[in-house]
Amino acid sequence: MARIKIAIVGLGKIARDQHIPAIAAGSDFELIAVASPHHKASGLPNYEDLPALLRAMPDVSAVALCTPPQVRHEIARYALQQGLHVLLEKPPGVTVSEVTALAALAAQRRVTLFASWHSRHACGVEPARAWLRERTIRRITVAWKEDVRVWHPGQTWIWRAGGLGVFDPGINALSILTHIVPAPLMLQSAELSYPRNCSTPIAAVLSMAGEPSLAVHADFDFLQTGPQTWSIDVATDSGRLELAMGGKELTIDGGETQTSPNAEYPALYTHFAELIRSGRSDVDVAPLQLVADAFLCGRRREVEPFFE
Repeated sequence: MARIKIAIVGLGKIARDQHIPAIAAGSDFELIAVASPHHKASGLPNYEDLPALLRAMPDVSAVALCTPPQVRHEIARYALQQGLHVLLEKPPGVTVSEVTALAALAAQRRVTLFASWHSRHACGVEPARAWLRERTIRRITVAWKEDVRVWHPGQTWIWRAGGLGVFDPGINALSILTHIVPAPLMLQSAELSYPRNCSTPIAAVLSMAGEPSLAVHADFDFLQTGPQTWSIDVATDSGRLELAMGGKELTIDGGETQTSPNAEYPALYTHFAELIRSGRSDVDVAPLQLVADAFLCGRRREVEPFFE
């Protein structure tokens, strides 16, 4: 089967670290060009923006948008109008409404839109989902704590409105939760800690609930030093499950931990290709909706300024 010709828009850290290697390792896509105003890819045609790329390379069929979320909507809208299949790096947009508008446009143009959540493709997530399907979940505790200076160096867009702050990694936890919990989750309360010089939070504590009597506590922190923590602990009516290292490690009832290599982005591109070939889209806004709810009703707490 012929490989799908794809271009990347936005050549930042996530594109270089994950998207380019995942495309190269798979057999579904052929990366033929990059559009980025600030960075260049070695060995590929490079363009300032997507319109310039498409004028020079009209045989592109799909694009992966890896730009900061604040500028992604207009690029995605343009790509869909040109008849391209579009993959959105997470978060899929700044607002829920702009993502749902893109989904409607994709349906109208009969092209694929994939709002990707890479953490859902971590190897422990699907086994966890299957195990929990047979049980009643009582309580979930989430600890998602990392050092922003290590994982997001120089990414000042995170601290501007629409950049999500600590929810940029925290939404990965929410994407796993909304996938493995059978019923919808509802935000009950949130406390958001904003540095005095930033427009987005550096830490957040969320309380959520689900049916029939599920309680969820999530603690997100961007100032973690020492060991980094990306864990989800689930207590059920018949056992306990833990996902660690962002979903790569799975432990059930204190037994042997199952550890798998990082295969999130290759699996993400496999799914994107399946969507394109079957004429479908995958646009789940549930994780973004929980973040939006936190901004809507969360209590704001001012903390010390942040300097990288």
